[in-house]
Amino acid sequence: MQQRTLGKSGLGVSAVGLGLMSMSGVYGKPDDEESVRVIHKALDLGVNLLDSSDMYGWGQNEELLGRALKGRRDRALVVTKFGQVKNPSGGPNLVDGRPEYVRQACDASLTRLGIDVIDLYFQHRVDPKVPIEDTVGAMTRLIEAGKVRAIGLCEAAPATVRRAHKVHPLAALQSEYSLLYRQEAEEILPTLEELGIAFVAYSPLGRSFLTGSVHGPGDLPEGDRRLGHPRFQGENLTKNVELVRRIEAMAREKGCTPAQLVLAWLLAQSPNVVPIPGTKRVSRLEENLGALGVTLSADDVARISDAVPVGAGAGPRYPEGQLKTVYI
Repeated sequence: MQQRTLGKSGLGVSAVGLGLMSMSGVYGKPDDEESVRVIHKALDLGVNLLDSSDMYGWGQNEELLGRALKGRRDRALVVTKFGQVKNPSGGPNLVDGRPEYVRQACDASLTRLGIDVIDLYFQHRVDPKVPIEDTVGAMTRLIEAGKVRAIGLCEAAPATVRRAHKVHPLAALQSEYSLLYRQEAEEILPTLEELGIAFVAYSPLGRSFLTGSVHGPGDLPEGDRRLGHPRFQGENLTKNVELVRRIEAMAREKGCTPAQLVLAWLLAQSPNVVPIPGTKRVSRLEENLGALGVTLSADDVARISDAVPVGAGAGPRYPEGQLKTVYI
């Protein structure tokens, strides 16, 4: 397994990690037994970066990961997050970055995971009501207490990252980064390179668009949260499918799958980028890891970039209500 390093933290990770969100009923019904098999297979194949959150299934995902890690903890780099909380009105999630909540959330996650220390702890969304210095200060105290090894932010803008990094060095930023949606990622990447912060790329397959498996709303199961994302609706869906067909053609030329092509493209952007494609099936896990065997020349990378230019993805990254805490 190829290795990369999370910023200046010294934490070595597999070049491709595993996102666990889809194992908690976000994309169709969950299957805990199959999910555990996927996690075990990932570890067997050398994947050590396992990415969870306390809001995936509202604790269920961390408990699932905890069960999967029994007897295997030393082979995993455990990543989880705090900060998103349920909205009593049923609307978009709220955000809580208060120092006292940081401590409570960490202790609860450690209990659900059944471990003594979290390797990488992210603030899942920046709380605009709380100075980032206060939140990161509380995260720093978790490191001092031996509960967390390294910290990071999710969906933070460059100015926020700089302020946070002054309080305590960040190991990583986690944000969406794919061929289809990359404008903000490419904007912040120079800042991360300057500061020595890794980029953990979630949704590197565009929420499955770039696998070539979605050509219409009927390709998504009933209750799938993607149906609520603008990119999968109406004309946006049609336009995005047209973009993906370009990638499908290029993948055929390279003798790989569309998912492998775009993951190889993402890995080629910078040695500081670590994609974490999510899946709940062993076959998809193995397919995604096949990207490590896809060799792209500089011309290949440029051709792929030109096929889907920056900003070409149709529709915003999230429904309007969720955009208020994205990239701030």
